[in-house]
Amino acid sequence: MNRHVKYTLISLALIILQTTLVHLLNLEGIIPDILAVWVIYVALMNGQFEGTLWGFGIGLVLDMTTPDFIGLSALAKTICGFLAGYFFNENKTKMVLGSYRFVLIVFFVTLIQNIIYFVIFTRGSEINLMHAVLQFGLTTAIYTSIITLFPVFIFSRKPSL
Repeated sequence: MNRHVKYTLISLALIILQTTLVHLLNLEGIIPDILAVWVIYVALMNGQFEGTLWGFGIGLVLDMTTPDFIGLSALAKTICGFLAGYFFNENKTKMVLGSYRFVLIVFFVTLIQNIIYFVIFTRGSEINLMHAVLQFGLTTAIYTSIITLFPVFIFSRKPSL
C-alpha cells in the first residue's frame, strides 16, 4: 500500500478517535493530543516538509469537526510538524522512536504548539493567557508525553533488521 494512502487512513482513524473516544481519558479537563503524536511521528519518519504538510491537513480536518476557530488547529498542527521536522535524522529514526528522546520531542513540540494555540485562542477574551497556558497547555503536553510512552515501548521492542 502506498505510504500516503496508509498515512491518510491512519490520520482519519486518529481524528475520529481524538474527537470521539479520547475524551474518556479526561483528567480534570485535560486530554492527550494523539494527533500531535502522529504528526510528530510523521515528521520524524519523513522530514520537516512532510510533517508540516500532514500537520496542516490533519489540523484542517480537525477544524472541520470541532466548533473552535477555523484554522487554529491547522496552524497549531502545522507548527507541530514543522518543529518536529528539526529532529529528523533518517539514520537515527528508529532509535529515536524507541527511546526517551521521542517523549522529550513530543513534550517540547506539543508545549510550543499549545502555547501558540492559546495565545490566539485567548486573544480578545477574558481568559488569562498565562492561566490557560499553564493549566491546559503545559498539562496537556505532560499528559501527551506520558501517553507517548506506549508507542515508545512498542518501538523499543521491535527487532531491528
